[in-house]
Amino acid sequence: FNQREVLHMRDVKHLIWGVYVVSLATAVYILGFVGVGFFIYRRLFTAKLMGYLLWGGSLTLAFVVAVGLAALVGFDSLFLLFHQLSFSNDFWKLDPSRDYLVMMFPQGFWFDATLFVALVTVGQAVVLSGIAGSYMALQRRKPSAASQDVLPMQPPSEAAEV
Repeated sequence: FNQREVLHMRDVKHLIWGVYVVSLATAVYILGFVGVGFFIYRRLFTAKLMGYLLWGGSLTLAFVVAVGLAALVGFDSLFLLFHQLSFSNDFWKLDPSRDYLVMMFPQGFWFDATLFVALVTVGQAVVLSGIAGSYMALQRRKPSAASQDVLPMQPPSEAAEV
């Protein structure tokens, strides 16, 4: 690999580590949020959490569909925009005729990798939304005490008069 390729791989390594840090911080936040929610609201938090999961899954699906449509219409433009936003230098501008990094990982590879990540993300969003939606549907179908034909108990003084 030449110097530009090595510098670009170093930049990519830093970018990936940044993704790891954000992922870890997000996981800690979510675990803390769920833990505090259950601590404060006990079992009542389950319904709230399922609502949040349904919204989060739906928004994730909408985002992935929007980015997916943009990628299908113009992957080259999206790929260029990603690099312009992610890197502060031009080491990512490599020549496919002489730079081994681009020869080993051509743009088709990145299209396939993007598609794979999108499909995994969609799968996770569908599973979480499905769990949340199923839970919410089951809760709606459960009969509540107020909706059943149950006569209210009479106070002891009225029961004695009857």
